Amino acid sequence: MIDRTLVTRKLNLVANDLGELAMFGDMPLETYLAERIHAAAAERFLERIIGRMIDVNFHIITELGHPPPKDYFESFVALGTHRVLPHEFAGEIASAAGLRNRIVHEYDVLDPRLVHQAIGKALRDIPRYIDHVNRFLAASPTDG
Repeated sequence: MIDRTLVTRKLNLVANDLGELAMFGDMPLETYLAERIHAAAAERFLERIIGRMIDVNFHIITELGHPPPKDYFESFVALGTHRVLPHEFAGEIASAAGLRNRIVHEYDVLDPRLVHQAIGKALRDIPRYIDHVNRFLAASPTDG
């Protein structure tokens, strides 16, 4: 069964970090680019946020009795398949997994302009993700 306490704790951590990330979303691009610490902090907040969302995804999917997704991207898509998220929205927010991988694994040099742009998308999409997961929890049998 889904552990409501675990999921709620993770979602609260996501929301708290999202609140901190908001300062960079409100920051004009020129100001954001003027200090390297801005990009470093924003990347770390995004990494933590997305990582916790992935934890939630895997927990929900496996506790619903489904096998773990093959990758992080698929974990978001699967939430659409299992009606935790609207299908179209699940596909859109799944791109967060790619951003997380680029930040963590440093596949390419991250363009701070693209990270700044991703902050705006995160500030729009992640509250929707939290809302959908909370609504799913409210309608689901849980443990804890």
